[in-house]
Amino acid sequence: MSEHSASSETVGKEAAGESSRSIVRLALIVAGGAFLFCFSLVPLYRIACEQLFGIKLGGAATEVRAAAMDTSRTVIVEFDAGVHSGLPWSFRPEKAQVAVHPGEVVDALYFARNDGDLAIVGQAVPSVAPNDASQYFNKTECFCFTEQTLEAGEERPMPVRFVVDPDLPAEVTRLTLSYTFYKNDLATQRLVSGQLAAAH
Repeated sequence: MSEHSASSETVGKEAAGESSRSIVRLALIVAGGAFLFCFSLVPLYRIACEQLFGIKLGGAATEVRAAAMDTSRTVIVEFDAGVHSGLPWSFRPEKAQVAVHPGEVVDALYFARNDGDLAIVGQAVPSVAPNDASQYFNKTECFCFTEQTLEAGEERPMPVRFVVDPDLPAEVTRLTLSYTFYKNDLATQRLVSGQLAAAH
């Protein structure tokens, strides 16, 4: 082998090695970005609920406020349930409405059922109407805080605990708590892939 050929071969190997290292670096950057994006979804969801939908996501402060119940007033809270067309689920509230005192801790139930043939991951998005009063509706526990996985044919109760703030304006006597379930395509794909891998 000539010196020129050996030199060319060495340069080719170095170029191939550098190309492989570049691909590995790019893959690590993409994986790191994906991890950070997923990690940021929880605080982004909290911001969306509190800023866009005007729904406070509970905590110790809400429990303290619950002690100051205003028994002189009653507010009707209606429950509404919807499912996006891409999700083959049934979804309904246990009751159409309840009468509550501002400051009272209230537990309510929704029920979700997977009417499809495969396991599916869903995510509920809440809203409160009227919008200008939604800041006075505080959820301390909710199925909407996390992804919900239902096997084919499975039905599950979905609890929510809330408090209507005693500072709710006196002219507001009725609130509507609505949820819409959407299919989480990425989480469903991961779930199905994991189940297929476990079966083989």
